Amino acid sequence: MIKDEVIPLPGYRMCEYMLVLQPHEDLKNRILQVKKEFATKFEAPQAERGKPNIPLVRFKQLQLLEPRLVNRFKMIAMAIPPFKVELRNFGSFPAHSIYIDVESKAALEMVGKSLRPAQQLMKANDQKPHFYEHAHITVARNLLPWQFEKSWLEYSHKQFTGRFIAKDMLLLRKPEGMLNFQVIHRFEFLNMPVLTTQGALF
Repeated sequence: MIKDEVIPLPGYRMCEYMLVLQPHEDLKNRILQVKKEFATKFEAPQAERGKPNIPLVRFKQLQLLEPRLVNRFKMIAMAIPPFKVELRNFGSFPAHSIYIDVESKAALEMVGKSLRPAQQLMKANDQKPHFYEHAHITVARNLLPWQFEKSWLEYSHKQFTGRFIAKDMLLLRKPEGMLNFQVIHRFEFLNMPVLTTQGALF
């Protein structure tokens, strides 16, 4: 079939997905304030876009496969125990991004490891899922060289602390051509034995 003749039926629409951890409301508001101040001070309006979260994995997939993704992620989440997430100070990805650093590396690595067996489901057109190796909460990305240099001079010495209990993970979806991600599912961490979670599929 010629490409131009393909009718984009909702089920066959390609979407971008993310699994994230989200802080509680008070901490979220504190981080939003940091992002707002950064946007004003360094003329970086993009800092105000995007909700504060810790990305776990990002991938593209047909919307048609969403029920299978939801089932699989639900099963994985049920086996994960809730855990404490500690945030401390700022870090950078030279020379384009400033972020709030996450100290709870081991717990986040455990979640990433739990998700990897499902990566076959997160593959579309040979595009592999992107697992975030370095846990962080973005303050601002896509910075110009002067914005990065000037802001990192300040933020490399700036302090920030916060903590929250990760009780669930969120699945976000952004259909092709759309600007923003929307939350479409919440998966609770229930610390249940694997056998129980497998039974949950049937």
